[in-house]
Amino acid sequence: MDFSGAFSPGNLAFLMEGFYVTLKVAVVSIIFSFIIGGILGTIRFTRVPVISQIAVVIVEAIRNLPLLLIILFTYLALPEIGINLSITVSAIVALVVFESSMIAEIVRGGLNSIEKGQMEAARSSGLTYLQALRKIILPQALTRMVPNLVSQFISLLKDTSLAVVIALPEMLHHAKIIQAQDLNFVIPIFILIAIIYFVVNYILSLIARRLELKHA
Repeated sequence: MDFSGAFSPGNLAFLMEGFYVTLKVAVVSIIFSFIIGGILGTIRFTRVPVISQIAVVIVEAIRNLPLLLIILFTYLALPEIGINLSITVSAIVALVVFESSMIAEIVRGGLNSIEKGQMEAARSSGLTYLQALRKIILPQALTRMVPNLVSQFISLLKDTSLAVVIALPEMLHHAKIIQAQDLNFVIPIFILIAIIYFVVNYILSLIARRLELKHA
């Protein structure tokens, strides 16, 4: 093992470039998957005729597919029908599609956890169904969703590494290039990557706990 060689300034800078791509892809994917998943989960909760059934089919179909398949489909199959995406955009689209279905279930579960009497009380006070949902039910449900949402976001961050199969220049991709220079770099580089993932995910977990305690 060669820690000094593996952790040379050039190698560390190159690895951090990959880490930046990892974070960028993860943050963009989290934002869009939260929006889309929130919409799908709310639609499923409201049980709107036809629309809810369509949402159920979409969510269940995607949840039962491996993320790796979706990544490969987005990058390799879509160009066959004229949709050409860059590597980064392909990774983001695949992650958003997959994670939205997971978040939709978290949102639906959070909404269902609110006592039915809350909606009835809100309606009896003169609020419409949508107003009651937006002002009364959703704020309470979001508080209960925080731990599960953060856990899902942590999974999403780790799942970005799967995009190495389409050569996304993220952290693991750059690590493979570094380790190819010298076999003595393999263990040091993977130890460093493990530490980076642990630190980032641990910080996210602490944030989730603070939010949970704040709204408890």
